[in-house]
Amino acid sequence: MSAPSRDTAALAASPPFATVAPLLARLPARTFPTVEHLNALARERGLRSGGGAPIEFVHAGAARDYEVTIYREGRVPTRPGNWHDLFNALAWLTFPRTKATLNRLHYEAIVRSPAPRLRGTARDVLTLFDEGGVIVACAEPELAALLAAFQWKQLFWWRRDEVRSAMRFLVFGHAIHEQALAPYKGVTAKALVAPVGAAALAAPPEALLARLDAHAAAHFTRPEALASTRSLHPLPVLGIPGWTSANEDPAFYDDPAVFRSGRRAAGRAAPGTGALARVS
Repeated sequence: MSAPSRDTAALAASPPFATVAPLLARLPARTFPTVEHLNALARERGLRSGGGAPIEFVHAGAARDYEVTIYREGRVPTRPGNWHDLFNALAWLTFPRTKATLNRLHYEAIVRSPAPRLRGTARDVLTLFDEGGVIVACAEPELAALLAAFQWKQLFWWRRDEVRSAMRFLVFGHAIHEQALAPYKGVTAKALVAPVGAAALAAPPEALLARLDAHAAAHFTRPEALASTRSLHPLPVLGIPGWTSANEDPAFYDDPAVFRSGRRAAGRAAPGTGALARVS
């Protein structure tokens, strides 16, 4: 989605953009950020590709060998005035370890494949999370189980106060940020649940982000994480309390086209919750 300039300060105040709010505060408020703005932040943070090359956001169209170019050269194609590419850059700046890990895993899959243009399941999982991922920090296992079991009304309405206190929904995927510019009820992310302690949720936001970045990077290095596209939970993001005023009405969750019943039974361990150490 290409768009005219937008007040980035107003975006930063909106819950779906909380993950990138500190970066938005450092970018021009009423003009579209340029690659020069982004590269200044990249140098400050020492961003590296999956292959160790310094990250540089460059004016370019879609690269034919996108992941290979990033891995080997660190050059991330970034179209001027393009929200999708801007949010991709902000994901690199916010989750550098996870983005580098995804880039490395894409590259390794490409060089191993006899037909690199065929993505395969592992790369499909990586792409789904890269575009549509949300990291869900959760300090209450019962709430994580409800999410895994698609018990949306039970989770987001009947246990609404607990969700507010014991869960944090941190957008990773740049396509979710792009869709949040003009949100609609059916926007669905792919959630990676990260078990945390109460101390992690009470920590400064930057500390929580750093821990979850490390958690997600470690998660995707496990072969079982890439074995199926079902390893990530569907998450209808406008059901999250506070993300839209419409969900202050319990009837909002009665739409079966959006809040669908699921394939997992309640109480079954959620991928990414049991096998990794808790983020404390």
